[in-house]
Amino acid sequence: MKEPAMENQHRKITGYRELTELEVNAMNVIKGRGEQLSQMLDDLASLPDVDKRALAIARTELQTGMMWAVRAVARPTSF
Repeated sequence: MKEPAMENQHRKITGYRELTELEVNAMNVIKGRGEQLSQMLDDLASLPDVDKRALAIARTELQTGMMWAVRAVARPTSF
């Protein structure tokens, strides 16, 4: 059985801070665009002669880029 989600969990995790509404919205835009780009890579994977290795690298780099964009907004207070 799955445990219920804890409210205000970010307040209990070291390094997290309160975000403004503008920051939350920006992070949601980043995550939404990441999903769109991920879907595009899925669509490209269905092409007959596409380079699967190059797509895998693109997906990894996309994930890394999205993580850094979110971190740029979140600005955690510790490692």
